[in-house]
Amino acid sequence: MTSVSMTMPVGRQHVFDVLADGWLYVCWVVGASHIRDVDDKWPAEGTRLHHSVGVWPLMGHDVTVVRAVEPPAMLEMEAKLWPFGSARIRLDLKEIQPGRTEVTMTEHGMSGFGRLIPGPVESAVLVPRNRESLTRLCHLAVGRAKR
Repeated sequence: MTSVSMTMPVGRQHVFDVLADGWLYVCWVVGASHIRDVDDKWPAEGTRLHHSVGVWPLMGHDVTVVRAVEPPAMLEMEAKLWPFGSARIRLDLKEIQPGRTEVTMTEHGMSGFGRLIPGPVESAVLVPRNRESLTRLCHLAVGRAKR
């Protein structure tokens, strides 16, 4: 299991609002490249977003499913990329003071190839990727808070 945390200069509702807009997923998730569809009630438990990963023409189709949600404090998803398997991603949002939110992103392989990767190797890949994802999420949340 790999975790990365970042403090963002906005309230947690601003961060959660970005997470709750499934069409913005490709704007903050490193590797996601194209949204194909988002269930109407996203991010309700069980809803899905359909997206592609990779660079054209080498793209794979992925589905991400909400496994648990507690707005605006937590969102847990399972990302599936056939034939590689699936990963569980959890974002915990803790408002540490008014207008400052600590976001912790935890990810781990659940099935397929991702489950076979040793922990240190998984962390070596996921820490920089997820740090960049949180940086992008932060920029989106800050930008939306200015409106």
